[in-house]
Amino acid sequence: MLQLSVHLNYFVYQAPADMRKSFDGLSGLVRSHLGRDPMSRDVFVFFNRRATHVKVLHREGDGFAVSHR
Repeated sequence: MLQLSVHLNYFVYQAPADMRKSFDGLSGLVRSHLGRDPMSRDVFVFFNRRATHVKVLHREGDGFAVSHR
């Protein structure tokens, strides 16, 4: 479970994201559009077109975690 912390950097993807994307697709968006390294400890937030769904990508331990709501 992701716990918000002032010690983490949060980046919001500005364009609507395809909510069908998983680890690889979201990581690609982080690299190509945000210019960030998805393997960092940063937290990346994605919304769908209507902003009714959100996905959060972050590295946890030795892999990625994707949280959605």
